[in-house]
Amino acid sequence: MTVYLRKMKIDRHDQAKILSSSELSQLFSAGLKSARDRCLFGVCLYTGTRIAEACSLHTKDVYAIDGSVRPRVTIRKGTTKGKIQTRSVPTNPDLRALLEAYSSPKVYLFPGRHGRGHIHPDSADKILRAAFTELGIEGASTHSFRRTCLTQMHRSGVPLKVIQEISGHRTLSALQKYLEILDEDLDSAIATLSGLALASEPKISLTSLSQQDIADALLHRLGELENLLESPNPDLKSHAASEVRAIRLQLKGSS
Repeated sequence: MTVYLRKMKIDRHDQAKILSSSELSQLFSAGLKSARDRCLFGVCLYTGTRIAEACSLHTKDVYAIDGSVRPRVTIRKGTTKGKIQTRSVPTNPDLRALLEAYSSPKVYLFPGRHGRGHIHPDSADKILRAAFTELGIEGASTHSFRRTCLTQMHRSGVPLKVIQEISGHRTLSALQKYLEILDEDLDSAIATLSGLALASEPKISLTSLSQQDIADALLHRLGELENLLESPNPDLKSHAASEVRAIRLQLKGSS
């Protein structure tokens, strides 16, 4: 599988950055000033849609006749890139909260100026860039939400075919260009190599060590393992958790 290392977007060149949880929190709590703007970019973040697709949503694609939020957001085929097929994405609880705080009496979910048509993607881009500037977030754009959404799902272990169904990419190779490797992923990958060289060395007999030496060694190893508990890799995290439990039991028994 092809994956891509980070290359930050500068002056609207290269790929839009992946937004961190902290940056997203700042953006939705302080940077975006209206319920409409929070809802618009919330749709981009929680459904992985392109900005043009989000801007073109009809109100009935999101809200039922009684005004309640639908269980799925419908992205119409005619608004998608390539106009290949309609997509239906489950409504995330966080997105539902944003939608419940907003309403549109117009045909389009996000009406344009004076209520005519829908908001233009360029207008949405201008709103977002002003928010990023205010918060000091560099290298991001409207496309950051789509990249953040797809990368987060990939890092959480969601199968590529499922992500492709949500993103609407024609091929897996096209999707993979969105899937960014973060520094934490590199750290976790390198951490899996711990002990390789030491594994073939003769083991030191515990009888030659004092109880304090053993306890110190176990505590040192415990510190290493606790760092691995933050790993996004579920297998590595599970292995570390098992070893942590074993060491704690050993320390408890020797105390």
